Amino acid sequence: MKIKPFYSTLAVILFVATSFAQEKKNYMVNTIAFYNLENLFDTINDPKINDEDFIYTPADYKDKLQKLERVISQIGVSAEQKNSPVVLGVAEIENRQVLEDLCKQPLLAAKGYAIIHFDSPDKRGIDTGFLYQKGHFTPTSYKNYPLIVTEDLTDKKAKDKEKIEDTDDNVVDTKTNRIYTRDQILMTGMLDGEEMHFIVSHWPSRRGGEKRSSPLREAAAALNKKIIDSLQTINPNAKIFTMGDLNDGPFNKSVKQVLGAKGDEKEVQPLGLYNPAEKLMNKGIGTLAFRDSWDFFDQIIISESLLSKNKLYATWKYWKAGVFNAPFMIQQTGQYKGYALRNGATGPGYSDHFPSYIYLLKEKK
Repeated sequence: MKIKPFYSTLAVILFVATSFAQEKKNYMVNTIAFYNLENLFDTINDPKINDEDFIYTPADYKDKLQKLERVISQIGVSAEQKNSPVVLGVAEIENRQVLEDLCKQPLLAAKGYAIIHFDSPDKRGIDTGFLYQKGHFTPTSYKNYPLIVTEDLTDKKAKDKEKIEDTDDNVVDTKTNRIYTRDQILMTGMLDGEEMHFIVSHWPSRRGGEKRSSPLREAAAALNKKIIDSLQTINPNAKIFTMGDLNDGPFNKSVKQVLGAKGDEKEVQPLGLYNPAEKLMNKGIGTLAFRDSWDFFDQIIISESLLSKNKLYATWKYWKAGVFNAPFMIQQTGQYKGYALRNGATGPGYSDHFPSYIYLLKEKK
């Protein structure tokens, strides 16, 4: 099976060389991205979490960091955009230390990345977080929002235990029926002179089946929408990005109905949400594969205030979206040829997910 590649360089050159050159205007470009780092754990066994199966040897840990550094340093880079993402949401990280180690890698250290991170109650200890370039983004506030979801354990044989394993990386507390999963993080700050709001999340997995587990992701979407609504209540023109590994695609109920994200810019109403992943998926572009089928879990959804329906870029506006899937990130042989080159028995890969990104555009004054 072959993945349909998406490369932005040629498109950027042509667009800038024609549309922009004709208007004799200069534009600035910023990249916003999301990347599931696939079990970025450290080399230490933490007794507070179930990390035994994910501990790296020192050599593998170094290799994993170098691989991720290579990817992150190239996301969104093109002939017209030389910089890596100014804001990057990440998932499947064990703790803050692994992000600090990642940011110390030479290619990323040169960009001056800083970190926003909270520990979540996930049983494996996997968290979400942000990397941001201090030269472009200045946080003014950040907060984590716990996802409170429960499950009826009446028929579960493990009812007498204090805690039991349920879905992939969640824990059910039998005293409260609460499923412990990842928090959602809101980061607000100034991006090159403009206030922006970024939400990163990693929604509950599909363990137990897509249908059975769907209510958990719908609950995650409802929390996400609540955060967005609260921001828009304060400022209807708030520029909002919600990103993450949603474990659902752009056409699933959680995204399409609960969040209400639209795949056509013309259909997005004031206070509405636009999801660029829908058009990309319709073109055969995905961020991960399962059983020879591609899906688009790693989405960046934006508020209507970021759209530029009249193609006026006096302030930062959405331009276009893509998936970074360079050949070195793709399995080239064997049963999983064409898939993302993930961690395996022979050592660390890059990730089982490809990163997604969007370009923001603004006219230079």
